Amino acid sequence: MMRSMYSGISGLRVHQNKMDVIGNNIANVNTVGYKRGAMTFQEVFSQVIRGASAPQEGRGGTNPQQIGLGVSIGSINTIHSKGPAQRTDNPEDLMIDGEGFFVVSDDTNFENRYYTRAGNFTLDRDGNLVTADGYKVLGYLADEDGNITSEIGGIRINRSETKAPTATTKIIFEGNLDSRIEAGDQNAHKADTVIKDSLGNSYIITFKFVKNEIKTGDDDKAFSWTMSVDRITDQATGNYVEATDLKDVLENNNELKLIFNAEGKLVSIGGSPVEGEDAETFRFELTNLNAIKFNRNRDEKEIDKVAPSGNFSDIILFSSDDKDSYRLLTQYANDMDAKPYAKDGNSSGKLEGYSIDDTGTVVGIFTNGERKALGQIMLAKFDNPMGLQKMGNNFFVDTRNSGEPQFGRAASSGYGPIAAGTLEMSNVDLSMEFTEMITTQRGFQANSRIITTSDEMLQELVNMKR
Repeated sequence: MMRSMYSGISGLRVHQNKMDVIGNNIANVNTVGYKRGAMTFQEVFSQVIRGASAPQEGRGGTNPQQIGLGVSIGSINTIHSKGPAQRTDNPEDLMIDGEGFFVVSDDTNFENRYYTRAGNFTLDRDGNLVTADGYKVLGYLADEDGNITSEIGGIRINRSETKAPTATTKIIFEGNLDSRIEAGDQNAHKADTVIKDSLGNSYIITFKFVKNEIKTGDDDKAFSWTMSVDRITDQATGNYVEATDLKDVLENNNELKLIFNAEGKLVSIGGSPVEGEDAETFRFELTNLNAIKFNRNRDEKEIDKVAPSGNFSDIILFSSDDKDSYRLLTQYANDMDAKPYAKDGNSSGKLEGYSIDDTGTVVGIFTNGERKALGQIMLAKFDNPMGLQKMGNNFFVDTRNSGEPQFGRAASSGYGPIAAGTLEMSNVDLSMEFTEMITTQRGFQANSRIITTSDEMLQELVNMKR
């Protein structure tokens, strides 16, 4: 029988397989995170009719004579190029803008792991971030303070999550102390802010500024102000502490001297120069706040004194480590608007929303305005992603040729950042697939003609007997 007929049969088979690959690609043109397949051919064994010979005795060498015996599948590769982005504005829809795979699991110990580029996730009733089939999305868990740990588990957004209260640890002063105010006026300026204790209770702390004029030389004039704590009031109960009971709270018997130069710049705090060659290291705090006793909101100030219900932290007012703590306070001939601002401290809060940033960190947004990390989505990458095996449902599993999975965090160490509210579309190019379809159809047609022609040749051979 003619070898060309069997070569034609092999050609029909592989072109049919290639059409199957093309058909699957086109069928998944709108599949989220789908990676197209690409098939290549290779020739099979070639029969040697005559081997090659070397030049000898004046005759040249000859090349080998071979007849090919058909074609076979060379490879069916998964092309892992990034697909185009599709914006959905759904916060659970995620896209990896670069290298990496999401890691999902369907067992309680998270040992049975699958890898996917499809980020069309949802939340279940327990707040777990899951795939459309209920597989949990794995990541690095956060501790109670919102610090990301190395512990791996399912990403969960617990709607009953709370943010613990925090005590105030820092107050800064901004604004202007009017240089036109007369020296010695004991009610020159008062300003307040709200601070928190460890339970989140709110207290109004009022500072008083009194101006004193001093001379530093024959021609230069400097101005000093005495800053003190005038009153602390419990915002909820109205209980209060007056300046007479705050002697141990601030430096020098509840007084801190601020010196400004003739240009209105703050040059010294509590005797410590803040600028130039004579600048010193300094740190002035409100201390011993836990020892204060509040007068009840009555006329009799000396009875029924109560301690604060929570614990206070030492509160930094001015520090050489933070130049903004003293550079923002000036003394110009302008309106008096100097004011303290508590930079931290908050009451407790409940989770009211969340967002996912480009590092895959799930950040909880709480009713008290604070934020806390709830976990960080884990990514995996492989030395040879083409070696992964498709398992359906947009999942891959690792094989011996893919290499071991390397786990890490998005937007670092070669992993792509994560875009929330976006999905990765299929990387199938329809124009390319239709072109491949045409060439495959013509190849199949040509191979069928080989069989037809070979059959006609055999028919002529049979007819020679007649």
